[in-house]
Amino acid sequence: MGSFIIQGCNSIEGIVDIGGSKNAALPILASTVICGREYLLDNIPDIEDVRDMLDILKIMGCTVQYDKGVALIDTRNLNTHQVPERLVRKIRSSIILMGAILQRTGNVEIAYPGGCEIGLRPIDLHLKGLRKLGVEIYERSGFLIGSVREPQGCEIMLDYPSVGATENIMLFAVGIPGRTVIYNPAREPEIADLQNFLNVCGYRVEGAGTGIIEIEGKNIENTDTVEYKIISDRIEAGTYLSAASSMKSRIYIRNIEKSHFNSITSIYEDAGCEIRETHGTIVVNNSGRLKAIDKITTQPYPGFPTDMQAQLMASMATADGMTIIEETVFDSRFKHVPELQKMGADITIIGRAAIVEGVERLYGTEVEAKDLRGGAALVLAAIGAEGTTKVNNIHHINRGYEKFVDKLQKLGVIISEI
Repeated sequence: MGSFIIQGCNSIEGIVDIGGSKNAALPILASTVICGREYLLDNIPDIEDVRDMLDILKIMGCTVQYDKGVALIDTRNLNTHQVPERLVRKIRSSIILMGAILQRTGNVEIAYPGGCEIGLRPIDLHLKGLRKLGVEIYERSGFLIGSVREPQGCEIMLDYPSVGATENIMLFAVGIPGRTVIYNPAREPEIADLQNFLNVCGYRVEGAGTGIIEIEGKNIENTDTVEYKIISDRIEAGTYLSAASSMKSRIYIRNIEKSHFNSITSIYEDAGCEIRETHGTIVVNNSGRLKAIDKITTQPYPGFPTDMQAQLMASMATADGMTIIEETVFDSRFKHVPELQKMGADITIIGRAAIVEGVERLYGTEVEAKDLRGGAALVLAAIGAEGTTKVNNIHHINRGYEKFVDKLQKLGVIISEI
């Protein structure tokens, strides 16, 4: 599974260029199957989840060329509504193919998705929304079988602003008769990026980023090549910001829209980091030990993202004072805690809350990455720790970070992969 070896207690300085957004690229790649045509997509991150999604498209009959962040995809020869089980069980975002394939073929057969084991992530809101739009769905032997019966746009109220459910509903609704209105949708920048892509394709979607998304269903006859550039990854940017907070640092984060991760930068500013924007570049200065934040609660966008909870905990592990971190999005997202404790962190779990008492220093040891963001948090902790840390099971980290070792090395981190 591979390991990272990190030598701690090194100041970091330099420039880091943020890659394309994992959570924007995956639904956009899935949406290419809605209409059989050619797509030229730029800023696609070279990560395992993306490669798995591209492999799914290839197995289903599509033609895919990918090099240096650019994907040329031709979906005209899609030849099946059955999504390959082996890859679906590796990647959580594969469930978004459900709405897209139903729109294209009228049928779908897909296994329950995999991904990181960070707690219950039910897809009942996906199924409820698709059923309201005229899809018949049932389960058989661990697979979801769906077929389109009488599709018609309608109003859908989501009980929770689920990102995946919002995307699945959007991907199916764009091509069915009538008007679909989604109330309480997810508001993440990645939802807005999906909307923008669909509109470039010729569909009619508006309202992404607000509390109501409206879709006017239509058939697409234009088969010209679609060209589109994916937004950059706010969670990757937040992760490097966290790295800068580990010790005395000065880094420049380029190729990111600061407004996309204001909830992250504001927390680190409160903790003592100096963060400013100059000519489109985010400059982060950290001159000493961070101050603890009294309480942070993970929330749907625009609140503090669950995907940054582990990285923030690594920062607060050596902050001055006590921090309470409440996880409200996933019920099993503290798997990094025992590993941080091995490094000397003082963390107590009570239900869905972690009480973090900052210590002067963490110490290098051997730890295990249990999921994507938790694994990244262990690397960040190791950067500021005394001694050498070995982080195992790094396939989790490689699922979501492009050129992670290379970018850290350019910032002065002593890290290698074995």
